[in-house]
Amino acid sequence: MAGFLRGFVFAWRGIAAGSRGRNFRVMLAVTAGVIVAGYFLKISQVQWCLVSLSIGLVLGLELVNTAGEKLVDILSPDHDPRYGMVKDILAGAVLLAAAAAAGAGALIFWPKIF
Repeated sequence: MAGFLRGFVFAWRGIAAGSRGRNFRVMLAVTAGVIVAGYFLKISQVQWCLVSLSIGLVLGLELVNTAGEKLVDILSPDHDPRYGMVKDILAGAVLLAAAAAAGAGALIFWPKIF
């Protein structure tokens, strides 16, 4: 059981390390705005579930992107186009998730605002 609980310590340490990046901080600021908007616009429980899943997906993928970029930088300190493609693919995954989250947000918030 101690090993299982220790895994949470490592996971939180990883979140803390990954959250130092500029993109992650921007995403946290957007997340705060979405949460405030959801509160004031009184979105439904189902809508909160979709917002929460979207936030978790985008932030989680940003951590994966950050980890992948750090790994690529370790494996190839000199520029190599093959490793650059790996970084581009990782960033593309985050972009797709963010676009899907923005679409879900538009479907949830647009009718409540207008």
